[in-house]
Amino acid sequence: MKKYASKEELKNEINNTFKKYILEFDNIPEILKDKIIDGVDRSPAQNLAYQLGWTSLILKWENDEKMGLVVKTPHDKFKWNQLDKLYKWFDDTYAVLSLQELKIRLNKNIDLINVMIDSLSDEELFNPHMRKWADEATKTAVWEVYKFIHINTIAPFKTFRTKIRKWKKSAL
Repeated sequence: MKKYASKEELKNEINNTFKKYILEFDNIPEILKDKIIDGVDRSPAQNLAYQLGWTSLILKWENDEKMGLVVKTPHDKFKWNQLDKLYKWFDDTYAVLSLQELKIRLNKNIDLINVMIDSLSDEELFNPHMRKWADEATKTAVWEVYKFIHINTIAPFKTFRTKIRKWKKSAL
Protein backbone atom coordinates (compact mmCIF):
# COMPACT_ATOMS: atom_id res chain seq x y z
CA MET A 1 0.00 0.00 0.00
CA LYS A 2 1.28 3.43 -0.88
CA LYS A 3 2.54 5.72 1.88
CA TYR A 4 1.40 9.28 1.26
CA ALA A 5 3.69 12.25 1.78
CA SER A 6 0.88 14.63 2.71
CA LYS A 7 -2.84 15.08 3.23
CA GLU A 8 -3.05 16.76 -0.16
CA GLU A 9 -1.47 13.79 -1.91
CA LEU A 10 -3.95 11.43 -0.23
CA LYS A 11 -6.92 13.65 -1.04
CA ASN A 12 -5.79 14.10 -4.65
CA GLU A 13 -5.56 10.36 -5.16
CA ILE A 14 -8.97 9.81 -3.55
CA ASN A 15 -10.56 12.51 -5.69
CA ASN A 16 -8.86 11.43 -8.93
CA THR A 17 -9.76 7.75 -8.56
CA PHE A 18 -13.28 8.65 -7.45
CA LYS A 19 -13.87 10.90 -10.49
CA LYS A 20 -12.83 8.12 -12.86
CA TYR A 21 -14.92 5.58 -10.99
CA ILE A 22 -18.12 7.62 -10.69
CA LEU A 23 -18.06 8.70 -14.36
CA GLU A 24 -18.50 5.06 -15.35
CA PHE A 25 -22.10 5.21 -14.12
CA ASP A 26 -23.17 8.22 -16.20
CA ASN A 27 -24.37 6.23 -19.21
CA ILE A 28 -26.00 3.34 -17.36
CA PRO A 29 -29.78 3.47 -17.70
CA GLU A 30 -31.71 3.31 -14.44
CA ILE A 31 -33.65 0.31 -15.72
CA LEU A 32 -30.40 -1.72 -15.75
CA LYS A 33 -29.18 -0.74 -12.28
CA ASP A 34 -29.95 -4.18 -10.80
CA LYS A 35 -28.89 -6.30 -13.77
CA ILE A 36 -26.42 -9.06 -12.92
CA ILE A 37 -24.01 -10.13 -15.67
CA ASP A 38 -22.16 -13.45 -15.81
CA GLY A 39 -18.58 -12.92 -14.70
CA VAL A 40 -19.33 -9.73 -12.75
CA ASP A 41 -20.25 -10.24 -9.11
CA ARG A 42 -22.26 -7.04 -8.58
CA SER A 43 -24.89 -5.03 -10.39
CA PRO A 44 -24.24 -1.29 -10.83
CA ALA A 45 -26.44 -0.52 -7.81
CA GLN A 46 -24.61 -3.12 -5.70
CA ASN A 47 -21.27 -1.76 -6.86
CA LEU A 48 -22.19 1.73 -5.67
CA ALA A 49 -23.84 0.38 -2.50
CA TYR A 50 -20.57 -1.32 -1.53
CA GLN A 51 -18.65 1.95 -1.91
CA LEU A 52 -21.34 3.92 -0.09
CA GLY A 53 -21.39 1.37 2.71
CA TRP A 54 -17.66 1.41 3.40
CA THR A 55 -17.25 5.17 3.11
CA SER A 56 -20.21 5.61 5.47
CA LEU A 57 -18.56 3.28 7.96
CA ILE A 58 -15.27 5.21 7.94
CA LEU A 59 -17.16 8.41 8.67
CA LYS A 60 -19.22 6.69 11.38
CA TRP A 61 -16.15 5.23 13.08
CA GLU A 62 -14.45 8.61 13.24
CA ASN A 63 -17.59 10.49 14.32
CA ASP A 64 -18.45 7.92 16.99
CA GLU A 65 -14.94 8.05 18.45
CA LYS A 66 -15.00 11.85 18.52
CA MET A 67 -18.31 11.64 20.42
CA GLY A 68 -16.73 9.29 22.97
CA LEU A 69 -18.76 6.27 21.86
CA VAL A 70 -17.39 2.74 21.73
CA VAL A 71 -16.73 1.96 18.08
CA LYS A 72 -17.45 -1.55 16.87
CA THR A 73 -15.78 -2.34 13.59
CA PRO A 74 -16.74 -3.14 10.99
CA HIS A 75 -20.34 -2.49 12.09
CA ASP A 76 -22.44 -2.58 15.25
CA LYS A 77 -24.38 -5.57 13.90
CA PHE A 78 -21.57 -7.47 12.15
CA LYS A 79 -18.14 -8.86 13.01
CA TRP A 80 -15.20 -9.12 10.62
CA ASN A 81 -16.00 -12.79 9.95
CA GLN A 82 -19.50 -11.75 8.79
CA LEU A 83 -18.56 -9.58 5.82
CA ASP A 84 -20.94 -11.46 3.54
CA LYS A 85 -23.80 -10.40 5.83
CA LEU A 86 -22.46 -6.85 5.95
CA TYR A 87 -22.40 -6.68 2.13
CA LYS A 88 -25.98 -7.98 2.03
CA TRP A 89 -26.86 -5.22 4.50
CA PHE A 90 -25.18 -2.68 2.19
CA ASP A 91 -27.30 -3.99 -0.68
CA ASP A 92 -30.52 -3.99 1.35
CA THR A 93 -29.83 -0.50 2.69
CA TYR A 94 -28.39 1.28 -0.33
CA ALA A 95 -28.85 -0.69 -3.58
CA VAL A 96 -32.59 -0.01 -3.47
CA LEU A 97 -31.82 3.64 -4.22
CA SER A 98 -31.63 5.04 -7.74
CA LEU A 99 -28.23 5.27 -9.40
CA GLN A 100 -28.53 9.04 -9.22
CA GLU A 101 -29.21 9.00 -5.47
CA LEU A 102 -26.36 6.53 -4.90
CA LYS A 103 -23.97 8.78 -6.81
CA ILE A 104 -25.12 11.87 -4.88
CA ARG A 105 -24.69 10.13 -1.51
CA LEU A 106 -21.30 8.69 -2.43
CA ASN A 107 -20.14 12.09 -3.67
CA LYS A 108 -21.21 13.60 -0.34
CA ASN A 109 -19.29 10.91 1.55
CA ILE A 110 -16.14 11.66 -0.45
CA ASP A 111 -16.54 15.35 0.36
CA LEU A 112 -16.93 14.43 4.05
CA ILE A 113 -13.87 12.17 3.95
CA ASN A 114 -11.89 15.08 2.54
CA VAL A 115 -13.13 17.24 5.42
CA MET A 116 -12.24 14.46 7.85
CA ILE A 117 -8.71 14.27 6.43
CA ASP A 118 -8.33 18.04 6.78
CA SER A 119 -9.56 17.87 10.38
CA LEU A 120 -6.89 15.35 11.37
CA SER A 121 -3.35 16.32 12.19
CA ASP A 122 -0.59 14.66 10.17
CA GLU A 123 0.21 12.64 13.28
CA GLU A 124 -3.39 11.42 13.64
CA LEU A 125 -3.61 10.52 9.96
CA PHE A 126 -0.22 8.94 9.33
CA ASN A 127 0.95 7.52 12.69
CA PRO A 128 -0.27 4.30 14.30
CA HIS A 129 -2.27 4.13 17.53
CA MET A 130 -3.97 7.49 17.03
CA ARG A 131 -7.54 6.14 16.90
CA LYS A 132 -9.05 3.37 19.01
CA TRP A 133 -11.25 2.33 16.11
CA ALA A 134 -8.20 1.79 13.90
CA ASP A 135 -6.33 -0.15 16.56
CA GLU A 136 -9.28 -2.34 17.46
CA ALA A 137 -10.27 -3.07 13.87
CA THR A 138 -7.17 -5.19 13.32
CA LYS A 139 -6.08 -7.81 15.82
CA THR A 140 -2.62 -8.49 14.42
CA ALA A 141 -1.72 -5.63 12.11
CA VAL A 142 -1.08 -2.01 12.99
CA TRP A 143 -2.91 0.28 10.60
CA GLU A 144 -2.80 4.04 10.51
CA VAL A 145 -6.01 5.92 9.74
CA TYR A 146 -4.85 6.74 6.20
CA LYS A 147 -4.65 3.00 5.44
CA PHE A 148 -8.30 2.52 6.33
CA ILE A 149 -9.18 5.47 4.13
CA HIS A 150 -7.07 4.12 1.25
CA ILE A 151 -8.42 0.57 1.47
CA ASN A 152 -12.02 1.83 1.51
CA THR A 153 -11.75 4.51 -1.17
CA ILE A 154 -8.81 4.47 -3.58
CA ALA A 155 -8.30 0.70 -3.77
CA PRO A 156 -11.94 -0.24 -4.42
CA PHE A 157 -12.49 2.72 -6.74
CA LYS A 158 -9.77 1.24 -8.94
CA THR A 159 -10.86 -2.41 -8.75
CA PHE A 160 -14.59 -1.72 -8.90
CA ARG A 161 -14.09 0.63 -11.86
CA THR A 162 -12.66 -2.36 -13.71
CA LYS A 163 -15.67 -4.43 -12.67
CA ILE A 164 -18.22 -1.87 -13.81
CA ARG A 165 -16.39 -1.44 -17.12
CA LYS A 166 -16.61 -5.21 -17.65
CA TRP A 167 -20.31 -5.06 -16.74
CA LYS A 168 -20.88 -2.25 -19.26
CA LYS A 169 -19.15 -4.17 -22.07
CA SER A 170 -21.60 -7.02 -21.60
CA ALA A 171 -24.77 -5.13 -20.70
CA LEU A 172 -24.73 -1.99 -22.85
